[in-house]
Amino acid sequence: MSFGRFLLKRLLQGVVVVWGVITVVFLLRFITPGSPVDVVAPLDASAELRRQIARELGVNQPLYVQYTEYLLGVVQGDWGYSYISRTEASARVFARLPATVELAASATVVAVVLSIPLGVVSATRRNQPADYGATTFSLLGISTPNFWLGIMLILLLGVQFEVFPVGGRGVGFLPALGMLLVGNPGGIVNWLAHITLPAITLGTYFTALITRLTRSGMLDQLGRSYVRATRAKGLPETLVRYRHVLRNTLIPVVTVVGLQMGTLIGGAVITEAVFDWPGLGTTVINSINQRDWPVLQGALIVIGVGFVVVNIAVDALYAYLNPRVVE
Repeated sequence: MSFGRFLLKRLLQGVVVVWGVITVVFLLRFITPGSPVDVVAPLDASAELRRQIARELGVNQPLYVQYTEYLLGVVQGDWGYSYISRTEASARVFARLPATVELAASATVVAVVLSIPLGVVSATRRNQPADYGATTFSLLGISTPNFWLGIMLILLLGVQFEVFPVGGRGVGFLPALGMLLVGNPGGIVNWLAHITLPAITLGTYFTALITRLTRSGMLDQLGRSYVRATRAKGLPETLVRYRHVLRNTLIPVVTVVGLQMGTLIGGAVITEAVFDWPGLGTTVINSINQRDWPVLQGALIVIGVGFVVVNIAVDALYAYLNPRVVE
């Protein structure tokens, strides 16, 4: 199978998954108690007024009609109107998306930058103090709950030493980058100050996981016969480790990084709540509390699409690194 057909197959599978997500999100509204009319109608609304609101919302139609109209609306970009925030649901969701993407990307950068060197050092210095330190760090990282770590970082570095802000987003990354390009570094400094603690909180578990995976992969590869052969040919040890061993180790690491990025996009709810980060996670929680179904459904669809896009990208990268998977 060629790479193009492999990618086309993954794209078609992704379309099916997204359709399934939209269907489940649509049906969720009907298995939860309450009616969308209750959110819009005043408390003293008459029966006639409630019937009129139901007709305007389309909830008096048969289920298959509502599903067809909803599916067509999603495809056309019409995700409904939020009577709570008095805005289009799609506008509210996409306004929060950049904050979540920034947080997930920053947590991934923190994890990759720290974990791969730690894993390499731990594997190449096995049973030495550096190995013990990296192993202990990874164990603590996996065992520490995100919400507890976030609160401790706020109390220590935000409240006690006042090094970082305790919450909020400040300025976004793109505006901060624009300010930097015109010679004003204040924006990027403000962005870094606000995102550092949430990124560390969200990325700690990820860092520990990739450290352990890199260490075990390096140890496995270092024991292979091709490593002994390259050493026998007289290749420098640095070249053997980083060009041959680390490259083969990174193939499963890339898969886990991609899967975890999808998890970070959808699983940053607790971190966003702790740091009052205005992303999709906070939007989901507020929408559930306010029964704002159009925004909640839109946010869940965006999170689902994010998972699909990241996984297709990982599959493509995996196929590039290991062409045998497309055969």
